Amino acid sequence: MRTPRRLIAVVLSIFLLSAAGTAATATPARTGHDHADPTLLTTGLSGGAGSTIGPDGALYVTEPQAGEVSRVDRHTGDVTTFASGLPEQVEGTPGGAVDVAFLGRTAYVLVTLVDSEVSGLYRIGRDGSATPVADIGAWSIANPPETDFFVPSGLQYALEPYRGGFLVTDGHHNRVLYVTPWGAIIEAIALGNVVPTGLETLGRTVLVAQAGPVPHLPRDGRIVAFRPGSSAVSPIAAGGRLLVDVEKGHRGLYALAQGVFTPGNPEGSPADPDTGQVMKVGRHGILRPVATGLDRPTSFEIVRSTAYVVTLDGEVWTVRLGHHHGGR
Repeated sequence: MRTPRRLIAVVLSIFLLSAAGTAATATPARTGHDHADPTLLTTGLSGGAGSTIGPDGALYVTEPQAGEVSRVDRHTGDVTTFASGLPEQVEGTPGGAVDVAFLGRTAYVLVTLVDSEVSGLYRIGRDGSATPVADIGAWSIANPPETDFFVPSGLQYALEPYRGGFLVTDGHHNRVLYVTPWGAIIEAIALGNVVPTGLETLGRTVLVAQAGPVPHLPRDGRIVAFRPGSSAVSPIAAGGRLLVDVEKGHRGLYALAQGVFTPGNPEGSPADPDTGQVMKVGRHGILRPVATGLDRPTSFEIVRSTAYVVTLDGEVWTVRLGHHHGGR
């Protein structure tokens, strides 16, 4: 049997192009012909958090402030309400409905930090109503992590379909959970103080974006890989400020950096405005920006050569991922 590290290399070689390597910079890169200009697709959402591409090809976005999920037409930017009645975000917290994913044609929503209501997995019915199916907050309280924490219920961030259930990152308890649609929960892997955020899968291999501890320095913004059932973690790429997502995409692997974090801000605060970047994994695992100037992005999806980027203030931007990005 291959070792986990060799397996990662084989899988990633399918997706990663050879690209010219340069040292990762500590500040947003200058604009130029190697960077795409983001284009606004839609605005006016009640905050933006997680996203997914639905079975109908549309973009689905969670709106934490309203406790809703919206459907965004990728071609026109038209927005319609897909689901409502989810717990609303508690003012002053990064919680509420934070991500959405589909199993088949059924949508599920991840909710976190909502006080007296269930923090966990919700199933969306055909009428758009939401029903809790897994209480991740209660499970986390009963099964505390080995790392330091001050929120017993954790801070869940991302939701990713995996083998009939879902993987869930907890950026406060520093671990990845596996949650089934009928409510079973287990720990898939425990991590150090790395602040796991976004998720992607390549077969049975799981990719995890890591924001790193405060102040979220570029060297701590990493993509790593693991396989559930193993404690081995393999580094894939590094060099992004406050990484919040990872996606396989147009001839390569991409990451979303929320941007520059000002030292002294409270733990859990977002990055500074207009410092976010879409980045591509280049040669030697160095993350290189392909689009800059995004305003506190929270998640993104890639369809063919276009990235759809959701921002904290309820906007969706598109970024063209041309063949020249990431080097030649």
